[in-house]
Amino acid sequence: MKTKLLTALLLGTSILGTGILGATGMALAEDVTLNIESWRGDDLTIWKDKLIPAFEAKNPGIKVVFAPSAPTEYDAALGAKLAAGSAGDLITCRPFDKSLELFKKGNLADISSLPGMENFSPVAKAAWQTDDGKSSFCVPMASVIHGFIYNKDAFDKLGLKVPTTNEEFYAVLDKIKADGTYIPMAMGTKDLWEAATMGYQNIGPNYWKGEEGRAALIKGEQKLTDADWVEPYKELAKWKPYLGDGFEAQTYPDSQNLFTLGRAAIYPAGSWEIGLFNTQAQFKMGAFPPPVQKAGDTCYISDHTDIGMGLNAASKHPEEAKKFLSWVASPDFATIYANALPGFFSLNSTPVKMEDPLAQEFVSWRGKCKSTIRSTYQILSRGTPNLENETWVESANVINGTDTPEAAAKKLQDGLDSWYKPAK
Repeated sequence: MKTKLLTALLLGTSILGTGILGATGMALAEDVTLNIESWRGDDLTIWKDKLIPAFEAKNPGIKVVFAPSAPTEYDAALGAKLAAGSAGDLITCRPFDKSLELFKKGNLADISSLPGMENFSPVAKAAWQTDDGKSSFCVPMASVIHGFIYNKDAFDKLGLKVPTTNEEFYAVLDKIKADGTYIPMAMGTKDLWEAATMGYQNIGPNYWKGEEGRAALIKGEQKLTDADWVEPYKELAKWKPYLGDGFEAQTYPDSQNLFTLGRAAIYPAGSWEIGLFNTQAQFKMGAFPPPVQKAGDTCYISDHTDIGMGLNAASKHPEEAKKFLSWVASPDFATIYANALPGFFSLNSTPVKMEDPLAQEFVSWRGKCKSTIRSTYQILSRGTPNLENETWVESANVINGTDTPEAAAKKLQDGLDSWYKPAK
């Protein structure tokens, strides 16, 4: 009898205890943890110290972990994780085809109606949309802008003014070369992509008129053998005498070092260089956009959509992940991100006040010039031969003098014609 009574009392206590613990557990529900997949390991400290704390402070109950992979391994590692069901809730998106492929496979969710997407222009969203523009699958985060970074001390010493036209540009290069103290421009052709990205895609938009020409190329209304596409190669061919001895064997890191060590006066640049150059260069720097053909011409800049973020369609916490993505789409995020990573510019329609003077200079061109993106990135590099990769090769060939501008353009158009048929 005593045993039964004791058992009943213990059972009652256990049930009561469970109820109390259950109630307590509900009141102190476990935080939801969101994991971010990315290739940008260099940004780990920024996410950990600035971005994530800013979000978590306003969103109690949601924890965020930034878990990058090595850049060269990211695509393969992400694919394996998605296939295994172990990928993070949030996916950092490369522009255009890589992310579009993930969306078509069902790995990225459609976030067209996500609150905050209205903060982005059609051009900003195009890198992470279906070809018809009906579905968006990543929030645009940042772009990089092309132009030229220059050594202000060198310009002051030689009495040089920032060039705005091609004539002024070559006059400046000639003066630097004649003086002999500095290599006029730091750019090599060994790594191929440098010649195309810092060369052809940098100055080209001024010739093919940015989005107008890029869209016409996709529609088949223009060809790479047209004058507007050949002319930038004619300009690149003129660069050879200004690149210094042995530029053909010069790698991208070599070019960076030549400039930051003060041995070259001008660097054909991407804005992503700003953070590194700020830490390495011991001289004042300035920047100027690609010179126009003649005074009064409309200027165009490559303001290339570079990085976005999407929702893993298999996330176990889709609502919390959407809340985070809406924050990524906010001016709040844009301000923190763009200033923490000078040279990666917000794509948000709300202007961001930049603190870094060099970043301020680059982003100011948006108000003076028309923006476009790299001509090879949307649709035109899906086949074989790959137009992007072939443009690397031909840009280097033209500068090296092993191909004429006309021959390079014909090779690229022939390669494109072999697989690409514009939609009617």
